[in-house]
Amino acid sequence: MKLWLRKVSVVLVAIMTLGIYIPSTDITSDAESKGATVSSEAAVTQTVLAQTEVANDSFADTAVYEEDQITELTKKAKEQALIKLGPRIASQVEDEFRAVILPKIEEELELMFAKAGEDKLAYYGITENPAKGYGERIFNVYDYEKKQVIAKFHVRRDHRPLEGHWFNFHYHLRTDGFETHHEIGDVYWDKNMPPKWMS
Repeated sequence: MKLWLRKVSVVLVAIMTLGIYIPSTDITSDAESKGATVSSEAAVTQTVLAQTEVANDSFADTAVYEEDQITELTKKAKEQALIKLGPRIASQVEDEFRAVILPKIEEELELMFAKAGEDKLAYYGITENPAKGYGERIFNVYDYEKKQVIAKFHVRRDHRPLEGHWFNFHYHLRTDGFETHHEIGDVYWDKNMPPKWMS
């Protein structure tokens, strides 16, 4: 993170000082009095262009860093979701889960991270250890700077009469006190009761 902060600082200083600072002494007269040669205008222009290019590369590095951070967090979230299902449940519902649920989880996380902004994103993490047995928790999005949960991603077992058992994927947000169910999707299990999570 220090490297990231250093790059941003260099870019900001380069932008703020570019063209603002003008030396107060006459460069040509100082150079002539000391017998030195004066740089040509083309050489000075090349130096300024090189500094601008470095600043633009730093902005590009920052954007790549943010994309990498989002990719890493969504990858960890997917891993936790598959761990939660466990091998017995995953073997039966994995295709539908990967096709329907995972893309929606990824989409919601990307929206959440984009809304948080680059500054806060550096402190976000995905918690491990999904709830075993019959617990709903898959993972939480956690802000390590403020030491608080931002979002809770859950899966609930629903037994619908005459339909069978379903897995309802949803999440809760801190902004509404974790009260509202924000739907992700449902996956059908079977008429028989599913095994415990992570079994």
